[in-house]
Amino acid sequence: MVFQIWLAQPPAGAPPDPQVLARQAITTMNLKAVSIGIVPEPTPGRVGLVGMPVWMWDTNPGPSTWGPNTKTASAGAYTVTATAKATKVVWSMGDGEVVVCRTPGTPYEDSFGRQDSPDCGYTYTRQGVYRVWARSYWSVQWSGLGQSGSIPLQFANSVRITVGEAQVLTQ
Repeated sequence: MVFQIWLAQPPAGAPPDPQVLARQAITTMNLKAVSIGIVPEPTPGRVGLVGMPVWMWDTNPGPSTWGPNTKTASAGAYTVTATAKATKVVWSMGDGEVVVCRTPGTPYEDSFGRQDSPDCGYTYTRQGVYRVWARSYWSVQWSGLGQSGSIPLQFANSVRITVGEAQVLTQ
């Protein structure tokens, strides 16, 4: 005769759920959205121009904002290793348009002038004040206890920029 019973906790010596350990490892990674770098700068008095390139980038790309970031979590003799990497940043430009960047972007320098960003840019066609969102999409690959898997994550950050229009007067 076989009896089945439900236990609130696994029996002593039973291995832990590896996905639970993977999530514990993730909590120690301090993952977050990119620190937004953008030209025009999101500060009072700074105005971009319609038709001029906008550059977007992560001001501090590292293990917490871009990856890779590898951590382990253990329970007794059992260990799971998790590695997180950002796969893309989806920039919602505030005017209904979206830009997908698969790199941390290139920081703008004055010497670049009117040049387009080589990897993460946009150009506004109308003046206005825009809330720009950067959504970081992460993939966490984990393995341990003879199993493996993937956990998707996302984080968001935003800034407000102003884009004006230059008027040329002639006589």
